[in-house]
Amino acid sequence: MENSSEIVSFVLAAYGNVGELKYLYFVIILFWYLSICVANTVLIVVIRVDIQLHEPMYILLCNLCVNQINVSTSLYPLLLSQMFSDSHEVTLPWCFLHMSSMYISGPAEFCSLAAMRVFFMILFVWIYSFLSVILSFSFIFSLKFCGTIIENVYCNHRLILRLSCFVSVHNFLSDILFLIVSFFIPFTLISVSYVKILAVCRKTSTENKQKAMTTCVPQIVSVSNLFVGSIFQSIDSSVIVAHLQIHIILSIYIFICQPMES
Repeated sequence: MENSSEIVSFVLAAYGNVGELKYLYFVIILFWYLSICVANTVLIVVIRVDIQLHEPMYILLCNLCVNQINVSTSLYPLLLSQMFSDSHEVTLPWCFLHMSSMYISGPAEFCSLAAMRVFFMILFVWIYSFLSVILSFSFIFSLKFCGTIIENVYCNHRLILRLSCFVSVHNFLSDILFLIVSFFIPFTLISVSYVKILAVCRKTSTENKQKAMTTCVPQIVSVSNLFVGSIFQSIDSSVIVAHLQIHIILSIYIFICQPMES
Protein backbone atom coordinates (compact mmCIF):
# COMPACT_ATOMS: atom_id res chain seq x y z
CA MET A 1 0.00 0.00 0.00
CA GLU A 2 1.10 3.56 -0.72
CA ASN A 3 1.34 6.18 1.99
CA SER A 4 -2.01 7.99 1.95
CA SER A 5 -0.40 11.26 3.05
CA GLU A 6 1.61 11.38 -0.19
CA ILE A 7 -1.25 10.78 -2.59
CA VAL A 8 -2.15 13.96 -4.46
CA SER A 9 -3.31 12.41 -7.74
CA PHE A 10 -4.88 9.31 -9.27
CA VAL A 11 -3.76 7.42 -12.36
CA LEU A 12 -6.38 6.59 -15.00
CA ALA A 13 -4.94 3.23 -16.00
CA ALA A 14 -7.53 2.21 -18.59
CA TYR A 15 -6.04 4.30 -21.41
CA GLY A 16 -3.11 2.01 -22.13
CA ASN A 17 -0.82 2.44 -25.11
CA VAL A 18 -2.69 2.73 -28.41
CA GLY A 19 0.28 3.99 -30.41
CA GLU A 20 -0.51 6.11 -33.46
CA LEU A 21 -4.23 5.38 -33.08
CA LYS A 22 -4.35 8.05 -30.38
CA TYR A 23 -4.45 10.69 -33.14
CA LEU A 24 -7.50 9.05 -34.71
CA TYR A 25 -9.21 8.69 -31.34
CA PHE A 26 -8.43 12.31 -30.54
CA VAL A 27 -10.05 13.55 -33.77
CA ILE A 28 -13.14 11.35 -33.30
CA ILE A 29 -13.65 12.42 -29.68
CA LEU A 30 -13.04 16.09 -30.52
CA PHE A 31 -15.49 15.95 -33.43
CA TRP A 32 -18.15 14.29 -31.26
CA TYR A 33 -17.65 16.79 -28.43
CA LEU A 34 -17.85 19.79 -30.77
CA SER A 35 -20.93 18.30 -32.47
CA ILE A 36 -22.69 17.98 -29.12
CA CYS A 37 -21.83 21.54 -28.12
CA VAL A 38 -22.77 23.04 -31.50
CA ALA A 39 -26.05 21.10 -31.83
CA ASN A 40 -27.24 21.98 -28.34
CA THR A 41 -26.07 25.60 -28.60
CA VAL A 42 -27.91 26.06 -31.92
CA LEU A 43 -31.07 24.68 -30.35
CA ILE A 44 -30.74 27.07 -27.40
CA VAL A 45 -30.21 30.05 -29.74
CA VAL A 46 -33.18 29.10 -31.94
CA ILE A 47 -35.48 28.89 -28.93
CA ARG A 48 -34.07 32.17 -27.59
CA VAL A 49 -34.58 34.02 -30.89
CA ASP A 50 -38.00 32.64 -31.86
CA ILE A 51 -40.59 34.34 -29.63
CA GLN A 52 -43.17 31.67 -30.49
CA LEU A 53 -40.98 29.13 -28.71
CA HIS A 54 -40.92 31.08 -25.44
CA GLU A 55 -43.09 28.50 -23.72
CA PRO A 56 -42.38 26.40 -20.61
CA MET A 57 -41.77 23.19 -22.54
CA TYR A 58 -39.18 24.77 -24.83
CA ILE A 59 -37.49 26.59 -21.95
CA LEU A 60 -37.13 23.24 -20.20
CA LEU A 61 -35.75 21.84 -23.44
CA CYS A 62 -33.10 24.57 -23.25
CA ASN A 63 -32.36 23.37 -19.74
CA LEU A 64 -31.78 19.85 -21.09
CA CYS A 65 -29.41 21.27 -23.71
CA VAL A 66 -27.45 23.13 -21.04
CA ASN A 67 -27.20 19.91 -19.07
CA GLN A 68 -25.91 18.00 -22.12
CA ILE A 69 -23.21 20.61 -22.66
CA ASN A 70 -22.35 20.38 -18.97
CA VAL A 71 -21.92 16.61 -18.89
CA SER A 72 -20.00 16.57 -22.18
CA THR A 73 -17.65 19.29 -20.95
CA SER A 74 -17.17 17.31 -17.74
CA LEU A 75 -15.96 14.23 -19.64
CA TYR A 76 -14.58 14.93 -23.11
CA PRO A 77 -11.89 17.53 -22.32
CA LEU A 78 -10.50 15.06 -19.78
CA LEU A 79 -10.46 12.30 -22.39
CA LEU A 80 -8.77 14.59 -24.91
CA SER A 81 -6.11 15.75 -22.45
CA GLN A 82 -5.30 12.18 -21.46
CA MET A 83 -4.81 11.03 -25.05
CA PHE A 84 -1.33 12.57 -25.21
CA SER A 85 -0.41 12.08 -21.57
CA ASP A 86 2.27 9.57 -20.63
CA SER A 87 1.38 9.36 -16.94
CA HIS A 88 -2.45 9.68 -17.23
CA GLU A 89 -2.51 11.38 -13.86
CA VAL A 90 -5.35 13.54 -12.58
CA THR A 91 -5.10 15.54 -9.36
CA LEU A 92 -7.55 14.78 -6.55
CA PRO A 93 -9.35 18.18 -6.65
CA TRP A 94 -9.77 17.98 -10.44
CA CYS A 95 -10.92 14.36 -10.17
CA PHE A 96 -13.54 15.22 -7.55
CA LEU A 97 -14.75 18.28 -9.48
CA HIS A 98 -14.98 16.31 -12.71
CA MET A 99 -16.82 13.44 -10.95
CA SER A 100 -19.29 15.75 -9.19
CA SER A 101 -20.09 17.66 -12.37
CA MET A 102 -20.77 14.43 -14.24
CA TYR A 103 -22.93 13.00 -11.49
CA ILE A 104 -24.99 16.18 -11.16
CA SER A 105 -26.01 15.80 -14.80
CA GLY A 106 -27.81 12.50 -14.11
CA PRO A 107 -30.44 13.73 -11.66
CA ALA A 108 -30.62 17.04 -13.57
CA GLU A 109 -31.60 15.12 -16.72
CA PHE A 110 -34.18 12.93 -14.98
CA CYS A 111 -35.65 15.83 -12.99
CA SER A 112 -35.86 18.03 -16.10
CA LEU A 113 -37.81 15.31 -17.91
CA ALA A 114 -40.02 14.86 -14.85
CA ALA A 115 -40.70 18.63 -14.74
CA MET A 116 -41.25 18.95 -18.47
CA ARG A 117 -44.47 20.91 -18.04
CA VAL A 118 -43.63 22.92 -14.93
CA PHE A 119 -41.46 25.90 -15.87
CA PHE A 120 -40.69 27.22 -12.39
CA MET A 121 -39.07 23.87 -11.54
CA ILE A 122 -35.85 24.67 -13.47
CA LEU A 123 -34.09 26.25 -10.50
CA PHE A 124 -35.32 23.45 -8.24
CA VAL A 125 -33.93 20.85 -10.68
CA TRP A 126 -30.38 22.17 -10.38
CA ILE A 127 -30.56 22.70 -6.61
CA TYR A 128 -32.00 19.20 -6.15
CA SER A 129 -29.33 17.64 -8.40
CA PHE A 130 -26.49 19.50 -6.68
CA LEU A 131 -27.67 18.55 -3.20
CA SER A 132 -28.22 14.90 -4.15
CA VAL A 133 -24.58 14.62 -5.24
CA ILE A 134 -23.20 16.55 -2.27
CA LEU A 135 -25.24 14.59 0.28
CA SER A 136 -24.34 11.27 -1.33
CA PHE A 137 -20.65 11.69 -2.08
CA SER A 138 -19.22 14.61 -0.09
CA PHE A 139 -17.68 12.15 2.38
CA ILE A 140 -15.32 10.99 -0.40
CA PHE A 141 -13.54 14.35 -0.35
CA SER A 142 -12.19 13.70 3.16
CA LEU A 143 -11.13 10.07 2.69
CA LYS A 144 -7.56 8.89 3.03
CA PHE A 145 -6.36 6.88 0.06
CA CYS A 146 -3.90 4.00 -0.03
CA GLY A 147 -3.83 3.54 -3.81
CA THR A 148 -3.74 5.64 -6.97
CA ILE A 149 -4.74 3.36 -9.88
CA ILE A 150 -8.26 3.87 -11.31
CA GLU A 151 -9.12 1.21 -13.91
CA ASN A 152 -11.21 3.52 -16.05
CA VAL A 153 -10.90 6.52 -18.37
CA TYR A 154 -12.58 8.92 -15.93
CA CYS A 155 -13.04 9.33 -12.17
CA ASN A 156 -15.65 6.81 -11.04
CA HIS A 157 -16.74 7.01 -7.40
CA ARG A 158 -16.83 3.23 -6.90
CA LEU A 159 -13.28 2.83 -8.15
CA ILE A 160 -12.17 5.77 -6.01
CA LEU A 161 -13.75 4.18 -2.92
CA ARG A 162 -11.76 1.00 -3.57
CA LEU A 163 -8.60 3.08 -3.18
CA SER A 164 -9.56 4.33 0.30
CA CYS A 165 -7.64 3.00 3.27
CA PHE A 166 -10.77 1.70 4.95
CA VAL A 167 -14.21 0.48 3.87
CA SER A 168 -17.28 1.88 5.61
CA VAL A 169 -20.97 1.03 5.44
CA HIS A 170 -21.34 4.68 4.42
CA ASN A 171 -19.92 3.70 1.02
CA PHE A 172 -22.82 1.34 0.35
CA LEU A 173 -25.47 3.64 1.84
CA SER A 174 -24.30 6.58 -0.29
CA ASP A 175 -24.92 4.56 -3.46
CA ILE A 176 -28.41 3.60 -2.31
CA LEU A 177 -29.23 7.19 -1.35
CA PHE A 178 -28.02 8.56 -4.69
CA LEU A 179 -29.98 5.98 -6.70
CA ILE A 180 -33.20 6.65 -4.79
CA VAL A 181 -32.96 10.43 -4.78
CA SER A 182 -31.46 10.94 -8.24
CA PHE A 183 -33.08 8.22 -10.33
CA PHE A 184 -35.87 6.28 -8.63
CA ILE A 185 -37.93 9.30 -7.51
CA PRO A 186 -37.69 11.26 -10.82
CA PHE A 187 -38.24 8.10 -12.89
CA THR A 188 -41.34 7.28 -10.83
CA LEU A 189 -42.72 10.79 -11.45
CA ILE A 190 -42.02 10.46 -15.17
CA SER A 191 -43.73 7.06 -15.33
CA VAL A 192 -46.80 8.32 -13.47
CA SER A 193 -47.10 11.35 -15.77
CA TYR A 194 -47.00 9.20 -18.93
CA VAL A 195 -49.52 6.73 -17.50
CA LYS A 196 -51.88 9.65 -16.88
CA ILE A 197 -51.28 11.00 -20.41
CA LEU A 198 -52.04 7.58 -21.94
CA ALA A 199 -55.15 7.27 -19.79
CA VAL A 200 -56.42 10.63 -21.05
CA CYS A 201 -55.53 9.78 -24.66
CA ARG A 202 -57.75 6.70 -24.57
CA LYS A 203 -60.77 8.97 -24.13
CA THR A 204 -59.92 11.52 -26.83
CA SER A 205 -60.23 11.62 -30.61
CA THR A 206 -57.89 9.83 -33.00
CA GLU A 207 -56.31 13.15 -34.01
CA ASN A 208 -55.50 14.04 -30.41
CA LYS A 209 -54.08 10.56 -29.87
CA GLN A 210 -51.76 11.05 -32.84
CA LYS A 211 -50.62 14.44 -31.53
CA ALA A 212 -49.96 12.96 -28.11
CA MET A 213 -47.96 10.09 -29.59
CA THR A 214 -45.93 12.50 -31.75
CA THR A 215 -45.04 14.48 -28.62
CA CYS A 216 -44.54 11.62 -26.19
CA VAL A 217 -42.69 8.99 -28.26
CA PRO A 218 -39.43 11.00 -28.62
CA GLN A 219 -39.51 11.75 -24.89
CA ILE A 220 -40.16 8.09 -24.04
CA VAL A 221 -37.22 7.04 -26.24
CA SER A 222 -34.99 9.61 -24.52
CA VAL A 223 -36.10 8.52 -21.04
CA SER A 224 -35.62 4.84 -21.94
CA ASN A 225 -32.11 5.49 -23.24
CA LEU A 226 -31.30 7.48 -20.11
CA PHE A 227 -32.67 4.67 -17.95
CA VAL A 228 -30.56 2.04 -19.75
CA GLY A 229 -27.46 4.21 -19.40
CA SER A 230 -28.23 4.69 -15.71
CA ILE A 231 -28.46 0.93 -15.24
CA PHE A 232 -25.00 0.53 -16.80
CA GLN A 233 -23.76 3.22 -14.42
CA SER A 234 -25.48 1.79 -11.36
CA ILE A 235 -24.39 -1.82 -11.79
CA ASP A 236 -20.75 -2.45 -11.05
CA SER A 237 -19.97 -3.76 -14.53
CA SER A 238 -16.54 -4.98 -13.49
CA VAL A 239 -18.38 -7.72 -11.61
CA ILE A 240 -20.36 -8.95 -14.60
CA VAL A 241 -17.98 -8.01 -17.43
CA ALA A 242 -14.47 -9.41 -17.43
CA HIS A 243 -13.23 -7.56 -20.53
CA LEU A 244 -11.92 -4.10 -19.58
CA GLN A 245 -12.84 -2.46 -22.90
CA ILE A 246 -16.49 -3.59 -22.63
CA HIS A 247 -16.52 -2.41 -19.02
CA ILE A 248 -15.37 1.06 -20.12
CA ILE A 249 -17.88 1.28 -23.00
CA LEU A 250 -20.75 0.39 -20.66
CA SER A 251 -19.62 2.97 -18.12
CA ILE A 252 -19.50 5.85 -20.63
CA TYR A 253 -22.49 4.77 -22.76
CA ILE A 254 -24.77 7.39 -21.19
CA PHE A 255 -22.23 10.17 -21.82
CA ILE A 256 -21.85 9.22 -25.50
CA CYS A 257 -25.46 8.71 -26.61
CA GLN A 258 -27.62 10.88 -24.35
CA PRO A 259 -26.11 14.33 -25.16
CA MET A 260 -27.19 14.10 -28.82
CA GLU A 261 -30.84 13.21 -28.08
CA SER A 262 -32.08 16.60 -26.93
